[in-house]
Amino acid sequence: MKLNKKVRNFFGKIPLKFNIWLYFIAFTIIVFVLLWTFQILFLERFYEQSKVHDVDSIAEQIIYSYENDDIAVMNKKLETLAYENDLCVSIVDKYNRTRYWAEHSGDCLIHGPNNSTFIYTKKIDDNNGEPIWRKDVNPRNRSNMVLFGTTLKGSSDRPDGYLLINTTLVPVGSTVNIIKRQLMIITAILIIFAFIISLLMSNRISLPIDRITTSAENLAKGDFNTKFDGRGYLEAKKLADTLTYAEKELSRVDTMQRDLIANVSHDLRTPLTMLKAYAEMIRDLSGDNPVKRNEHLEIIINETDRLSLMVNDILDLSKLESGKETLHPSTFLIGSKLNEIIDRFKGISEKMGYNIHFTPDEERTVKCDVVKIEQVIYNLINNAINYTGDDKQVFVRQINKPEGVVIEVSDTGKGIEEDKIKLIFDKYYRSENHKREVVGTGLGLSIVKAVLKLHNYDYGVRSKLGEGSTFWFMIAGKDVQDAQIESKNS
Repeated sequence: MKLNKKVRNFFGKIPLKFNIWLYFIAFTIIVFVLLWTFQILFLERFYEQSKVHDVDSIAEQIIYSYENDDIAVMNKKLETLAYENDLCVSIVDKYNRTRYWAEHSGDCLIHGPNNSTFIYTKKIDDNNGEPIWRKDVNPRNRSNMVLFGTTLKGSSDRPDGYLLINTTLVPVGSTVNIIKRQLMIITAILIIFAFIISLLMSNRISLPIDRITTSAENLAKGDFNTKFDGRGYLEAKKLADTLTYAEKELSRVDTMQRDLIANVSHDLRTPLTMLKAYAEMIRDLSGDNPVKRNEHLEIIINETDRLSLMVNDILDLSKLESGKETLHPSTFLIGSKLNEIIDRFKGISEKMGYNIHFTPDEERTVKCDVVKIEQVIYNLINNAINYTGDDKQVFVRQINKPEGVVIEVSDTGKGIEEDKIKLIFDKYYRSENHKREVVGTGLGLSIVKAVLKLHNYDYGVRSKLGEGSTFWFMIAGKDVQDAQIESKNS
């Protein structure tokens, strides 16, 4: 384990292209070692085993022919097998008299003279009639050969005859020398080619990754205009596409964060400036004037509430996105809750001339986190007030459906471009299609999105340029149905 770890650490410190080159060279060396091992060291053994296997197969064919074919057919088959396989074949009877004979290379049989046939048939008998294999030397020409012998028909102690097959083993020493010289030449040529090809391949494989790494380093330094070039092979292209997407997202988030800082700084600076100004006025001018003092203190309280609202928005979104926020469902009437929320906007409606129209449906009992859903509706109405048209009209609708209760909030503003609709619920995003100053941190719709996702409710926005936008969400039918049952039981 320690050795493997050291090897991994060693290769981990080597650049990718050299790693690829080393693996390719190692593979080439292994291939050559295997070639040399099997072609040089084991060639003779492999050759002998192949001859033995061939003779065994031929013996089975001859025994089958001896038992099933007539003499003419068997003789023809013996001649064909001997010629095609460079064999000497003889069949002798139990008295060692030759009955059938076929040869290809001539004078290759070692049985015959000096009663050697009797010697080998006796060895077969001594082996209880089982086949024998021997590697021997032909006494006539001193060539190496393989001898096979077995009984034919009858019993092992009283056979009808014997089958003897001999085949010459061609010396492979000269062949090995020829192969060795060829392998040396081929090895030299292939090592050169392997070296060149491995360098080219390692460069080709590592080049896209090197380019991507350089671009990633630039991205890490804050350059969101860097290009990821993954040309070369599919995996590198997929990696480059992924990093390009990540770059766009990081760039967008960075822009949003900058906008947030600018917006929050602006929104905080204004109330802080007013707080300081009116505190100084109370100290220097209106401290002894109850009417003026109360007026200035009221402004300070309002601006403090405004600051608290912004801070609370940031904290609420942080809790929702951290996954630590939990729901506290309760049963309530959705129509009454909408009326209650709209009544809270009467002050701003009368003061600033807004008209909030509510179109209710049949009263429905729902079960969800009332505080968070109330926050969703409040943020949607506040968003509509910020972006509605010069007529300052806002429309709130309750629509009962079999699958749930849909709440819609519409404005009459300039609408949202189609390519911007998917961004509208993102953090810090603000549409540019408005005339009056927008109050808030740009987190209202992000809070809406987080709360609705926590409830697992569907939501969305419909918009058409010049005609306004409609934001909607649906309290799921299951929550509505459960709430109705609970309401009846209570």
